[in-house]
Amino acid sequence: MQLPDRRNEQILVHVAGELLPRQEAKVSVFDSSVQGGDAVWEGLRVYRGRVADLDLHLDRLFASAHAMAFQGIPLRQEVTAALFETLLANGMLDTAHVRLTLTRGEKVTSGMSPHFNCSGCTLIVLAEWKELVYDQAGIRLITASVRRNTPQCLDSKIHHNNLINNILAKIEANHAGVDDALMLDVHGFVSETNATNVFLVRGGRVFTPHADSCLPGITRHTIIEACRDSGISLVEKNLSLTEVYTADEAFTTGTMGALAPVLEVDGRRIGAGERGPLTLRLQRLHAERAHARGTPIGGLLQDIL
Repeated sequence: MQLPDRRNEQILVHVAGELLPRQEAKVSVFDSSVQGGDAVWEGLRVYRGRVADLDLHLDRLFASAHAMAFQGIPLRQEVTAALFETLLANGMLDTAHVRLTLTRGEKVTSGMSPHFNCSGCTLIVLAEWKELVYDQAGIRLITASVRRNTPQCLDSKIHHNNLINNILAKIEANHAGVDDALMLDVHGFVSETNATNVFLVRGGRVFTPHADSCLPGITRHTIIEACRDSGISLVEKNLSLTEVYTADEAFTTGTMGALAPVLEVDGRRIGAGERGPLTLRLQRLHAERAHARGTPIGGLLQDIL
């Protein structure tokens, strides 16, 4: 097995209250995540001994679990304690990514109904050594044929584990030999990529789609806030593909890859075909905020426990 980072071969994973070696970290075949992708999750970044935007991520995790009518949800301090325990056990104080998953839990028999869930939620804390997954100098996209879910079908405000919609789009990107796929909503407007939010720059102004058919991402929130605090005009609006093709700059945002400039979409060069000045400025603003406003890992675990 070829790992992107060999250090991850020996990691400990927190599963249902236990820290387990990677090869032993498993859930039951009766767990709701296996039975129907019935789970919610968050992706967290660790920078310089701090978990970036932890409170915002936990707010969204618990909001998603509530919207899904989960029962037996662990307390916020229990989730935080499990997170910190996992990071400290692995010595991960920087350049780490955490996949924090909360499933509906184990069922007493196979089936769709939550009535079969009688033992509360399953919490999984998977922390890995992981650099930013996108080239910070730029990425290429194609437009997927798969449309992003509308709130009429599946509300993007729920950060759920049912990711087939996104995976099908990613498969198209893989076949095209590009980094990711741009997804449109059912009306043909830009929504997001299969894994990130999207921003355009035109005439010194920043534009991003309404968070209707896209996830209102935490990094997206940070960039919107940074723009407004820095006097950069930021507009949320419906965006067409033509506006993407003719933008001065474009970039994506997300926890896994921070800010990644978009150099090409569907074979069309975006702007000068290189990272633009406003994108570079926002990359730096995001890094400053992520590093300064994270929740410190060391020194808090004992208080929580």
